[in-house]
Amino acid sequence: MQSRLDANIFKSYDVRGIYPSELNDDVAYAIGRCFVPELGARTIAVGRDMRPSGTALFDAFARGATDAGAEVVDIGLVSTDALYFAVGKFGFDGGVMITASHNPANYNGMKFTRANAEAISLDTGLAAIRDCVLSGAFPPPAKTPGSISSRDVLDAFAEHCLSFVNRAAIKPFKIAIDAGNGMAGKTVPYVFKHLPCEVTPLFFELDGSFPNHPASPIEPENMADLQAAVKRHGCDVGVAFDGDADRMFIVDEKAQLVDGSTVTTLVALNTLKHHPGAKILYNLICSRSVPELIARAGGVPIRSQVGHSIIKKTMREQDVVFGGEHSGHFFFKDNWYADSGMIALMQCLEVFGEAAAPVSTVIAPIDTRYRSGEINTRVDDAAAKLKLIESHYRDAAIDHLDGVTVGYPHWWMNVRPSNTEPLLRLNVEGDTRELMERQRDEALALIRST
Repeated sequence: MQSRLDANIFKSYDVRGIYPSELNDDVAYAIGRCFVPELGARTIAVGRDMRPSGTALFDAFARGATDAGAEVVDIGLVSTDALYFAVGKFGFDGGVMITASHNPANYNGMKFTRANAEAISLDTGLAAIRDCVLSGAFPPPAKTPGSISSRDVLDAFAEHCLSFVNRAAIKPFKIAIDAGNGMAGKTVPYVFKHLPCEVTPLFFELDGSFPNHPASPIEPENMADLQAAVKRHGCDVGVAFDGDADRMFIVDEKAQLVDGSTVTTLVALNTLKHHPGAKILYNLICSRSVPELIARAGGVPIRSQVGHSIIKKTMREQDVVFGGEHSGHFFFKDNWYADSGMIALMQCLEVFGEAAAPVSTVIAPIDTRYRSGEINTRVDDAAAKLKLIESHYRDAAIDHLDGVTVGYPHWWMNVRPSNTEPLLRLNVEGDTRELMERQRDEALALIRST
């Protein structure tokens, strides 16, 4: 195992690699053998997405986990947020979701949780699992192997998602939903059969080869089919999910993109109606409008680094009710602090229903600034480029919560390194489009200078 395994498949928050050259059945078996003793787990829920390699990886992981003495409960083809729900709701000692999320078809991966859907990262157990797998020195197999059983969780998951809203407030909207051939094609019908909405489905067929477009709606080009459908069918709103359906993105009735910052604000303001004065978390890439509007509504804004493990940990430690990211992840205290695109969608529909106004009208007062979106640049020396940025903008307010954030009265930007690739990620926001674009271009010139 040691000679064949690429340790780089163990990322900061998950395992991810090309199947079968990087992540294969032998590796999945070894992960199962090491995951069980690391958690002391007796029962594990395991779900998977629609990628063709998911079945073989499940079989191998389950074999390793049962050899280690755990009982494995196969919850089948589900979204990642349904896996989190199952672990929290039914009291499993741990959970594994076999998915590569939005990555191309030749990838697969695994996301891990402890009990109560608590995410596992390199800092909280994944490094120990990695080292166990790399060494090949597994603990002895259990004297009595565990067994594998099955459980259907999607009806209960749907009821859980709907429990976050007043169903009567959700009007008979006409909604286009793009599942991207991912797991929303399975989960959306379970939820929407309880609602009066008319759904126009796009690419609901589960197909891990992604024949229509990549299941990565954060990339604007992957939203084109949804935008066209909203216009063609005269929809009130359009919704897109990523491959494992834990992230959710919206377009308004004019087919204009609504970014993650705006959705964070919508859900935050709705949350504060039910939890006055609550703490609301946002990551530092979100618009300045997010903390401003949270505070104006009586909430306490909490600024965080990017990354779901960090966010969930902060929310648990500080008793935060809701957290949102620019990237379409939305976290809920009453969802075991885990993220759920479906719960966020339910809350947005509740807001739109109560407003009794077009989506574009609802979001206009909260989406008043201009953002570049995340722009990635491959660099040879990220640390040197960050120093260059800091020196160039030395008269700014600068902080280092995550990379380098540069702040001025009417614009700001963040430059941070990727956890997994030799990239710098740039985000710029300005009070006017012209200002944003000018500062974006200046920053990119610095980052890409030789």
